[in-house]
Amino acid sequence: MNYQTFEPDQDLTAFIKCYWTLESPKEETPEKQTIVPDGCMEMIFHYGDLYKQYLNNGNSIIQPRCFVIGQLTRPLDTEPTGESGIFSVRFHPEGFLPFTTTPIKEMENTAVSLEKLFGKDGQEIEQQILNANSTAERIKLIEIFLLDRLTDLETVDSIVRSTVETIMTANGQLSVDELSKLTQINRRQLLRKISSAIVLSPKQLYRTIRLQSALKMLLNDQFSNLAELAYKNEYYDQAHFIKDFKEFTGSTPKEFYGTHLKMSSLFYGTD
Repeated sequence: MNYQTFEPDQDLTAFIKCYWTLESPKEETPEKQTIVPDGCMEMIFHYGDLYKQYLNNGNSIIQPRCFVIGQLTRPLDTEPTGESGIFSVRFHPEGFLPFTTTPIKEMENTAVSLEKLFGKDGQEIEQQILNANSTAERIKLIEIFLLDRLTDLETVDSIVRSTVETIMTANGQLSVDELSKLTQINRRQLLRKISSAIVLSPKQLYRTIRLQSALKMLLNDQFSNLAELAYKNEYYDQAHFIKDFKEFTGSTPKEFYGTHLKMSSLFYGTD
């Protein structure tokens, strides 16, 4: 299994966190892979075989070959159907907003095809990315595509961007009232601005970032017991930590560490 990340062009760093690729051979017995919410939306291109996505009702669907996955508020279980080859654009929490006219809220927990989002242009970039011969070529193509659509730099409110940055750099350890004072924006207005841009409220983003911080510590063995892990990440107590962890991952910390360590350490353990 080969996972790599790449930096975006300077003109896109305000919107894109990174590009990443994942390649792995076909498995005799494919295993479910849990995607944990991290506050970011992704534009994904499967140049390998497609992935199966499990639904809440127990059924499954085959994901589109190329799509944007909306903001996740719950764990997403997927499973490879063959040989994996993925190229993805990982946006900052508010980063996809300038590139779409589709309300971000409508994309929540949903894989939306590029054709639905961008019409004929979406179909064309799909074919270009899928036919490209290298990651460098794919990055060049997607940057041209995105820069062509970056016509209104004011689409993302400066208050939203600065508030999200504050939440991220503080690992979410600020209350909504504290954020309201820092931005000098009314609490209700601030909540409305953030929610319309990233779906999540500041509190939800805070919980997501806090869980991600705990998850990285778990995967890197940077703890002696769960009580210490909870304390270091500002949870009330161990029970509160386990409750939040299960909501975001679908497993207890012990279960997740045992069954998801290999896959999750690629995405979360080395940042």
